[in-house]
Amino acid sequence: MKQTVLLGDEDIRYLRMAGEVLDDQVEDVLDVWYGFVGSHAHLVHYFSGADGKPSAEYLNAVRRRFGQWIRDTCAARYDRPWLNYQHEIGLRHTSAKKNKTDGISSAAQSIHLRYLIAFIVPITATIRPFLGKKGHSPNDIEGMHAAWFKSITLQVTLWSMPFVAPSSF
Repeated sequence: MKQTVLLGDEDIRYLRMAGEVLDDQVEDVLDVWYGFVGSHAHLVHYFSGADGKPSAEYLNAVRRRFGQWIRDTCAARYDRPWLNYQHEIGLRHTSAKKNKTDGISSAAQSIHLRYLIAFIVPITATIRPFLGKKGHSPNDIEGMHAAWFKSITLQVTLWSMPFVAPSSF
């Protein structure tokens, strides 16, 4: 899969560089992403309790994991534990595990696959300004951004596995 998304050694270097750039900006990135989700009512549904209202407890738990996910993405460890965790993340978006990690009763019992795929764009587009905040050259910023895009595409592809028949994946 890494070869399919053209993720190579130079990209690993750029992802780790991005990790250094983003380390102290993770909360700011999450603010942007949560603002995006919060401004789209059809997405807020996925983070709401059984009463249909956004669950602060659930949003905070997801936010902590999302922050760690940014760090893990930049660490670029594509080993067996990482691969296993990608499968777990995929499952957490399906009815098999949605809401179980946090023990909540949510309005949504799964997140539609179309949103996982579509989120590649905002998650990639909104990271670019943060990558440019530490004075790196335009070439380095482009390298970090391209590596981020490849990694996100790889991860979302892996997260899609639980949504399809094994013979189709």
